[in-house]
Amino acid sequence: MSLRINDTIPDLTVETDQGTISLHDWVSDSWAILFSHPKDFTPVCTTEFGAVAQLADEWEKRGTKVMGISVDGVEEHKKWKGDIETFAGAKAGFPIIADNDLTVAKAFDMLPADAYLPDGRTPNDSATVRAVFIIGPDKQLKLSMTYPMTVGRNFAEVLRALDGLQTSTGKGVATPANWNVGDDVIIPATLSDDDAKAKFGDFNKILPYLRTTKAPS
Repeated sequence: MSLRINDTIPDLTVETDQGTISLHDWVSDSWAILFSHPKDFTPVCTTEFGAVAQLADEWEKRGTKVMGISVDGVEEHKKWKGDIETFAGAKAGFPIIADNDLTVAKAFDMLPADAYLPDGRTPNDSATVRAVFIIGPDKQLKLSMTYPMTVGRNFAEVLRALDGLQTSTGKGVATPANWNVGDDVIIPATLSDDDAKAKFGDFNKILPYLRTTKAPS
């Protein structure tokens, strides 16, 4: 299957280093992030898992759960977490899905349906399992990003995107390029000037279709 923005994520039951988890039950009514990796004990991925561990307070502040995915098994995940925590200097308290049968990778359209893991595989065999999925409390996919193996993910951008999604979804606005919390937001073009004035108060009309205002509190 293919998974696109605003699709409901599949309700898979997955094995993790913290036990069996149903994805829909895990998301519950929270925001959630899945971040996937092609293999344990790889250098770039170790730094990325470490970055996620270091941001534990930031995820909690935003009411967001995080879970990793790697196409290795539970025991490998448990051992790998020792390396992750050594690198990060922080506890990796999030679960990691053991996707060694590629169920999640295929369901989330990271690998084709006929993909398999050969004996003696390398990370190249599952290189496209390097994605970030942000999921809303409605269990729908809100954003996805895919990275090559040689470029570490920028988790400051993941946080920024999460802030933008939570702001736009909760306040009925959009965010411009390079937006950060505290910056002005964009008023939807579907609102007339009168309606925009009534809803947001003062706004800046840059173009007939581009109006900005202070972010609603």
